[in-house]
This record gives sequence, structure tokens and C-alpha cells, in this order.
Amino acid sequence: MRNIKITIEYDGGRYDGWQRLGKDESSNTVEQKLLEVIRKMTNENPTLNCGSRTEVGVHAYEQIANFQTKSSMRPLEMKHYFNRYLPRDIAVTYVEEVPERFHATLNAKSKTYLYRIAIGDTIPVFDRKYVYYCFGKLNIDKMREAGELLVGAHDFKAFSTVKKSKKSTVRTVESVDIYSDGNEVQITMKANDFLHNMARIIAGVLIEVGEEVREPQIITEIFESGVRNEEIEMADAKGLFLQEIEY
Repeated sequence: MRNIKITIEYDGGRYDGWQRLGKDESSNTVEQKLLEVIRKMTNENPTLNCGSRTEVGVHAYEQIANFQTKSSMRPLEMKHYFNRYLPRDIAVTYVEEVPERFHATLNAKSKTYLYRIAIGDTIPVFDRKYVYYCFGKLNIDKMREAGELLVGAHDFKAFSTVKKSKKSTVRTVESVDIYSDGNEVQITMKANDFLHNMARIIAGVLIEVGEEVREPQIITEIFESGVRNEEIEMADAKGLFLQEIEY
């Protein structure tokens, strides 16, 4: 058996996430669209492992996945086949054969997410599907101060929609960088892993800090109490992108 690694980018706007969860029978997922092409291409029914399971409406600049096959098709031929039959909002940018032990999920060392926020007097018409629009200015210094409080190993359960889990909800955030060019603010978050909706909730809290609705210390308060105020909403999925996975 050959182990095939694929790099994918996609517009997640019309999909129910990377993968259906639990008893949800939805087939409108990015994973399902890829599997349909793989089955057609190889006449096999493999398992597709991914680097990070993106949620409903979340996009990816770089998603990594792998599957095993007996097919003798060359990587470049596979790439062409994928892009011929995939929907136009999903693209395979690279295909390579990797050692048998490579596993896109288990071998991931870190994941980076980017959240885009448009600011200014005009809503960006052509980017409107890919940015959250914020009326008014954001206090970048306060956002950075709050971002620094997220760095390190913490229990991020309150920064997620995880209700009950036997698995640890401790995650290590390596960095939270905030950049602004006057028209757009970008929040880049890097961690060893992310809980369900964790990136969107972090972005939502940082936006409220930037709007001066809350102070940076809200981060410490949430960690200490283990509870997030329900008034703090998740940031809109359309502004979130899986940017990179490191192995």
C-alpha cells in the first residue's frame, strides 16, 4: 500500500465543516467531496486523515490529509484528477507519496489559524465573504495585551464549546500575533492543538477587547473561573482560516 499526502485549500462557506460529527448524517463536508473523488480515482474506499478538522463555514489556506491506496497513479496525475473533479471551491495544491508511518492527524505538531477583521468606513465588497467587518476602530495594543495572556499551557475548556470530555482540555498556545495595516486586522494563533470552536471564541474575545467592551484581564478571569460569559460570542466563521499545519 502507498501512503499519499495531499495539501488542500478550500472556501468553507457552503460546507458543513471538514467532517460530519456524531450522528450528523450530512454529506456536505469537505472530507466527503474529497472521498468521492478518491473512490472514483482508485476504485477503493480508504480512510482520509486530516491535520485539523475545520468547523462549519471555516476556510483553509493549507489543510493536510493522507490516505492509503494500491493505485499506481503518479502524484501529479492524482493532483490533476482531483482538480478536474472537485468542486471549484476546493483545490488540491500538492500531492506526494510519504512513508507509511505518516499520519496527518497524529503527527501534527502545531496548527496555525488566521482570523481576518475588516475595519474602516467601507465594507470591503469583494472580501465580504472572508472577513468579519468591525464598525469603528479597534484598540490593537489592548488586543495584543490580551493575546499575551493566552500564551502558554492552559485549560481552554471555557474557550471552547466542549461540554463533557474524558480527554484533557489543556492546550499550549505558542503565540498570538495581531497585525493591522489600517484597513484590516489579522489575528494569528498558533497552538499544539485547538478545541472545538476555540479559535473562533478566542477571536471573539479579542475583538471585544479591541472594541473596549472588555479589558485584557478578561482572559485571566476566564481561565481562573473556568467559565466564559455567555455574552461573549464566537467570532463569525467566515473570517477564520486554517493557515498552516507543522509536522
